[in-house]
Amino acid sequence: MKKKEYKPLGLYIHIPFCRSKCVYCDFYSLPNAEDQMDRYVSALCRQLAEISRQTTAHEVDTVYFGGGTPSWLGAKRLRHILKTVQKHYRLAKRAEITLEANPDSAGDWRTLRALRRAGFNRISLGVQSADDAQLQALGRPHTFAQAGDAVAAARKAKIKSVSLDLIYGLPGQTMESWQDTVEKATALFPDHMSCYGLKVEEGTPLWDMQSALDLPDDDLQADMYLWAVKRLAMLGYQQYEISNFARPDFASRHNLKYWTLGEYAGFGPGAHSDLGGVRYAYVRDLRAYCEGVETEGDILSENDRIPDRDRDTEYIMLGLRLTKGISRQEFEYRFRRPFGPVQNVLEKFEKSGHAVLRGGRWRLTPEGFLVSNQIIGQCLDALAGEKLRREIAAVKHDYRIR
Repeated sequence: MKKKEYKPLGLYIHIPFCRSKCVYCDFYSLPNAEDQMDRYVSALCRQLAEISRQTTAHEVDTVYFGGGTPSWLGAKRLRHILKTVQKHYRLAKRAEITLEANPDSAGDWRTLRALRRAGFNRISLGVQSADDAQLQALGRPHTFAQAGDAVAAARKAKIKSVSLDLIYGLPGQTMESWQDTVEKATALFPDHMSCYGLKVEEGTPLWDMQSALDLPDDDLQADMYLWAVKRLAMLGYQQYEISNFARPDFASRHNLKYWTLGEYAGFGPGAHSDLGGVRYAYVRDLRAYCEGVETEGDILSENDRIPDRDRDTEYIMLGLRLTKGISRQEFEYRFRRPFGPVQNVLEKFEKSGHAVLRGGRWRLTPEGFLVSNQIIGQCLDALAGEKLRREIAAVKHDYRIR
């Protein structure tokens, strides 16, 4: 008898609490809201149980606790949430279960061991910099020494995979200080590294103070990025996405769902989902979210049904973020639309060294990743132009046959 096959599903669980708010952060998170934690966990677990009824055809192979600072919630609450997932969802035997944490709240190996025994097998630490002065200027609540302690605690607790996040382009950061951060971070032997360029987002404290800051210019940020790509490759980290690098078999399986159009269900205020052909999101308001779950009220802020054939632009936009790239054969088979207009754009960037065709797949080079928004924008414009041409042709055909 053939074994039943289930569709893979990722769960994203948003923990909107943090010890303090970083000056650059535009994610939905609340400092000094510990008095709301228990109510939130109760509402979250209630919704997890309710939504599970819609996933009987799925098997959950990734669970990601993001934030905020999930580790700030405390081990007891985290274990309770994960136990709810394990009770109500079909969880794959080797599911990747990730916990985001700040180093200051992840230094106790016994706590991490308890979380590992509960099922967590991956931890992502927001290290950001090895320079304590830079960390303080960002509003980070930890030192680099605490980052080292957190990695050591994770290893002692036997957590399978350890990932570190770093940021380049920080105020006052030089090439030398960025190189020092990368070298000190890799000396901790993480399994995965994420290197993000600083984004000054409107509505954050950093936005208001940017004119008074010594921010590296675009050329210096580009040099920092290209140096990190080469250095991490020398150290055995394979780049698989614009900002992400991993030792073999340690790429983030959950994040890959977002970039490969996989299905995922998000929970918590501000969380997004893409499930059953519907993309939806919840309100960015903790109290409104809890009250909505408790009273079975409306907590949606977005809700759009997107047929698979209309996801061609997402395939281009997200696929070109990956070093795997995109395939003409894949595109035309899945979306029944010509790839030619996109290929014309990529061939132009191939001549300038920003794109390359290998093994039937188009991918961007590291230099191409630096201008990926421009390249992707031109690809999408070309695709839209082809769609418009075909729509006009179809209308003319319909008019003739009437």
